[in-house]
Amino acid sequence: MKLQLPVFAVLVRGPSMAPTLRSGDALVVRRTRHVREGDIVVAIFRSRPGLLVVKRAVRQENQGWFVRGDNEFVTDDSRAYGVADVIGRVLFRYWPRPGRLR
Repeated sequence: MKLQLPVFAVLVRGPSMAPTLRSGDALVVRRTRHVREGDIVVAIFRSRPGLLVVKRAVRQENQGWFVRGDNEFVTDDSRAYGVADVIGRVLFRYWPRPGRLR
């Protein structure tokens, strides 16, 4: 049996969520599949199951989510990889600039 804690930490890599998040930001994530449009989430693309991503939930689609980065110049999101399954919702950034995210 695999133990899954209700919260976990992730580290942002890359510019896809700039300016909201930067590479190196450390986030606390609450494990849930219940999210709303506009939430920042951690998800896995169905077409790339080994890739964990931090993106913004845009809309529900095909029993998953269309997710997109905040950086309009980076398209490594649902526009390229299709629907994603949400693992959790980002609660806050704890490093290097602690605070809630919108």
